[in-house]
Amino acid sequence: MRSLIRLAAMSVLLSTPGQAQQDSAPPPVTARPADVASEDAIIAALYDVISGPAGTPRDWNRMRSLFAPGARLIPTGKRRDGSWFMLQWDIEEYIGRAGPQLEANGFFEREVARRSERFGNMVHAFSTYESRQAEADSVPFARGINSIQLSSDGTRWWVVTILWEGERPDNPIPPKYLVSRSD
Repeated sequence: MRSLIRLAAMSVLLSTPGQAQQDSAPPPVTARPADVASEDAIIAALYDVISGPAGTPRDWNRMRSLFAPGARLIPTGKRRDGSWFMLQWDIEEYIGRAGPQLEANGFFEREVARRSERFGNMVHAFSTYESRQAEADSVPFARGINSIQLSSDGTRWWVVTILWEGERPDNPIPPKYLVSRSD
């Protein structure tokens, strides 16, 4: 029995990353090489693709091309009643739920600071953001932190997970996350 468990664990570990998700996922979208060439490039593309004025469609295929098969987008925070929430979306759920609001209302999000750590082909980036409804707005309507996990397959970078939480009066962004740093 132990041998079967070990064999099953080894087959999972040695299988192609995301293989199970790829079998049932739609065909992948080819990424722009410049979007996935580096950690900086893929994070810049991520912010760029969701940003735009009201009434302007986003390039959702470009967005899809940034994400690894099975990737998750996870908004977290506090509801008005004080209870905690954490949603888990795949890329299609994000596009279906957040996309119409981004396009209807206008949305510009930009990175204002980043703290990154890297080990081998994986990167964890705490990316502090500001959100505006119009690019020219002088004051953001929201700020927060995107916790972005990236992986490189040696050819390109992939977004694996984005977990984010918005700033609130009871949860201000600490000063250390308003200054960029890499380890």
